[in-house]
Amino acid sequence: MANELFYIADRIKMLREKSGLKQADLARILGISRSGVNAWEMGLTVPSTQYVVELAKFFGVSTDYLLGVEKSAVISVEGLSEKQVKVLLDAIDCFKHKN
Repeated sequence: MANELFYIADRIKMLREKSGLKQADLARILGISRSGVNAWEMGLTVPSTQYVVELAKFFGVSTDYLLGVEKSAVISVEGLSEKQVKVLLDAIDCFKHKN
């Protein structure tokens, strides 16, 4: 269970920061307190099923990714040119081979 908390906490924080949001911003969007978001990110509590679904929809990831069940994430390439998509795919390939 502690490992699951780590995934959720880590991923919520990473996705929030990547979106340029403060904890208070995410809390306002979800209609909860900032301390609720903080508790999630510190691994003190786990979001309810309702909030796991809302977070996944908001950040554009699967609930499985958010929960740490799967290690792959979906990246939307909507609005990007074929050249830009190729650059992203090349970068991903580069990171995979670096490990």
